[in-house]
Amino acid sequence: MQQSKYRVLGVMSGTSLDGVDLAFCRFIKAPNGSWSYLIETAETIAYTDTWRRSLEDSLHYSDDELQRFNEAYTDYLSEIIAAFIQKKGIQKLDAVCSHGHTILHQPEKGITLQIGNLPLLAQKLKQTVVCDFRVQDVALGGQGAPLVPIGDRLLFGNYDSCLNLGGFANVSFEKDGKRIAYDICPVNVVLNHYAQKLGHPYDAEGQLAACGIVNADLLDRLNALPFYQAGFPKSLGVEWVQEQVFPILEASTETPQNILRTFTEHVAEQLARQFSEQETILVTGGGAYNQFLLLQLTKRKKLQIQIPDKTLIEFKEALVFGLLGVLRLRNEVNCLASVTGASKDHSCGIVYF
Repeated sequence: MQQSKYRVLGVMSGTSLDGVDLAFCRFIKAPNGSWSYLIETAETIAYTDTWRRSLEDSLHYSDDELQRFNEAYTDYLSEIIAAFIQKKGIQKLDAVCSHGHTILHQPEKGITLQIGNLPLLAQKLKQTVVCDFRVQDVALGGQGAPLVPIGDRLLFGNYDSCLNLGGFANVSFEKDGKRIAYDICPVNVVLNHYAQKLGHPYDAEGQLAACGIVNADLLDRLNALPFYQAGFPKSLGVEWVQEQVFPILEASTETPQNILRTFTEHVAEQLARQFSEQETILVTGGGAYNQFLLLQLTKRKKLQIQIPDKTLIEFKEALVFGLLGVLRLRNEVNCLASVTGASKDHSCGIVYF
């Protein structure tokens, strides 16, 4: 008989390059099949400037350089995780469940690479590790993303939709008995870039954007990008932003502040298209703090925006990757074909002992 209680560490590094999110979580599966959770303690370990630059540059590395970088990052990640476990006095973990950091994501070419998922991680930590969650889905013809929707269904099914505002925006909801989810548009991967040009790590509460001026022509060009007309399943990667979005923004010769305002309006428009009036929406990710963005969204459509506590805002993805790892240990479905477009539902992730 399988156990019903789990103690795991969920680990996530997102495209906004804020740092490594770690969440020590407990999961309990009730006799009726429902799951409950508790985030015991969580912390984000910020990347140093050197690591942030290396992660940004790694998109252009050769295969040999990527392999060496993958090994170095896996070693670095093991140090961060080991220090967190020691600092928090965590004992008797069932698993460390780690997403790693996405470097390449081109599912249409059968390519996705998350570094930090080498066997070295389990060897260094001396823990069971569940990782590399996306590769199997891409091999099955799926997008390899988003993966969080199974957690939305099992842990947050009381909301009409779950919206994550991180490096990218993605949404998850039930339709005709199936979980549907997809990436909507870039968010912080662009906003942070232009905030940094103004000497800020990010646009706190959207205050920089609020002082800018909308460039209507630029806004129209952004909204006309073909990705927004495509049906789901669909997902985005940093490569797409560099190829499709940054060239448009740079060609506009607008000031960083006006780009922030225009791009914030663009995000609000793309988000508003996804929802019906009066939907109840759980909003998490760093963008949940962007009051100006959320104001522009609710100006376009009347929605019941629900902002949870700070821990869930910042660590929901780490929490859900913890759950993905638990489901993988149980050999239960943790990746939905209705979400990714894979040929079948499956249990993704590699387990290292």
